[in-house]
Formats: sequence, C-alpha cells, structure tokens
Amino acid sequence: MFFSVIIPVFNRPSELFELLQSLTQQTFCGFEVVVIEDGSDIKSDQVVDSFRDRLNLQYLVQENTGQGFARNNGMKLAKGHFFIILDSDVILPSCYLEVLQKAIVSRNLDAFGGPDAAASDFSILQKAMDFAMTSFWTTGGIRGKLKDPSKYQARGFNMGVSRRVFEKIGGFVDPNRGEDIEWSIRIKKSGFKLELVEEAFVYHKRKNTLWSFAKQAFSFGRNRVNVSRFHPEAIKLVHLLPTFFLIFLISIVVNAAFFKFLLIPHLLILFVWAALIVVSASLKNQSILVGELALLTSLIQLCGYGAGLVVELVRKGFEN
Repeated sequence: MFFSVIIPVFNRPSELFELLQSLTQQTFCGFEVVVIEDGSDIKSDQVVDSFRDRLNLQYLVQENTGQGFARNNGMKLAKGHFFIILDSDVILPSCYLEVLQKAIVSRNLDAFGGPDAAASDFSILQKAMDFAMTSFWTTGGIRGKLKDPSKYQARGFNMGVSRRVFEKIGGFVDPNRGEDIEWSIRIKKSGFKLELVEEAFVYHKRKNTLWSFAKQAFSFGRNRVNVSRFHPEAIKLVHLLPTFFLIFLISIVVNAAFFKFLLIPHLLILFVWAALIVVSASLKNQSILVGELALLTSLIQLCGYGAGLVVELVRKGFEN
C-alpha cells in the first residue's frame, strides 16, 4: 500500500463526507484512509460507515488533543509507505493521488506540500477568500507558486511525509499553532527532501464568515511567531510585509489628520494596489463580484496577519 491518507476531523461530518466522496473517485487505488475523530460533539461515525464498502478505512475516536496531535495518532495507525495529511474541508481532484505518486517517485521526495484552489462551484465568498490567501498581491504566492520548489513550507491542509521521515523525527510538536510549518522546517533540517508539488492541488472549501476569516488571519500571524520559538529563522522579510501594509494604512489616517501633503501619494499607492486586486480576482474568477469582495478579504487577510504577528512578537518579547 503506497498511501495512508490522514484526516483529523472536529465537528465536520458534512465536510468529511465531501472529502471521502472525492477519495472514492481517485484514479490511483493503492491507499487507505485514517479518520481521527478529535473529541467532536457532532460525530462522523455514520459518514465513515457509509463509505466502508468503497474505501479502506480506519476510524479512531479520541478525546480532543488538537489537529497536530490527532494527526500523530493517525500516523501511528497508518499502514502505508507515504502519509498524506489533509484538512477535512478540502476536496480532491480525481487525479490527485495519481499525480502525487508520480511526483514522489520521479523526484525522489521524502515529503511534499501542495497548494489549494477554489473550485468553480464555490461561493463568491469562498473564491474571494481563496484569492486573498493565494494571490501574488497578498501573500506573494508563497502558498503554491515558487520558482524553487525546495523553498516551500508545507501546510497541514495538503502535505505529506514518508514513513521513514515520521519514524526518524516524529510528528507534530504543537496541536494547532503553526505546527505544520514547524514540521516542514524540521524535516528539511534533518536532511530530507521536501518540495512543493504544484500540480497536486486541493480544492479548499473554507466555511469561514468574514469575522472568522479575520480571526484565522490573526492566528496565522501569531502562529508564525510561535514557530520562531522553535526555529528563530522562521520569520523572514516576506512574513513582515502584512505588518508593513497595516502600518501603511494607519499612516494614511495619520496623514489625513496631520500631514495632508503626504495623503495624495499614499492614497494613489493604495488605489493602484486595490485596482490590481479587483482586476486580478475578477479575471481569474470571471466575476466582478468576486473581484470586489476579494478586495475586502485581502484587506482582512493582510491586516489580520500583520496585527497577529505584532501582538505575538510583543508577547514573545515580554517572555524573554
């Protein structure tokens, strides 16, 4: 058996159903699925049972430990050669496992990370959030498009490692605070080959509201600082850009009150950036509505991440 697909789930039976349904449609068949019910109040047992005749399934029910430790328990049960870590709110293209298996073998990979995308039938908000998380104009494209695939830091919604990696360095050391990025850095430091497999993308069906999206962006900023507690080099210039953007927005307000001669050039810069967001998102999704909403989600994503980074850096400073 080549793959073990590890899926932690917490109160998301309907989303798990869609993911398992996409797994039944894979063109590659050498895999099992390990579902870890991580202390859910709304359990997925009936969903899992409905797929037992179509998938090779293991189902572990445990007390809540957080997604990182739930994944560790899943990997301990896994029987495959290579472990794939997925979030329960993703959906796989039918060729996902086939594409991934070919890339792992041909490139001799010990670990991988894959990008996320929005499917054509996603809601306007889901498409706008996807743009905010993946666009060059917001994240620099670091979540899925890199000239050097070896520089990629895999994310827990779509990543994986060989059994040998897990047995040598262990799994996640934190339940839910940038644990995937920390693991990626540790994998590379241990001499293993981890690269982006750009063509092994998943459809990420986020169920966020704008408020929960803002809270998630804020936590992502905090998580980056948490990773730096394990790996001081984890914070690079690109991770500071959202904070610079937030400071830039604050400076516009200050200029409007005290330095009006600086206001027009700053507003011009903001206008150009906003136009790039609206046009890019509209063209990508063939919808001006998505483009307009993408401007809002991009502002939320950058400001939330930037604020979270600052808050956690200050907290880290007090700890020291």
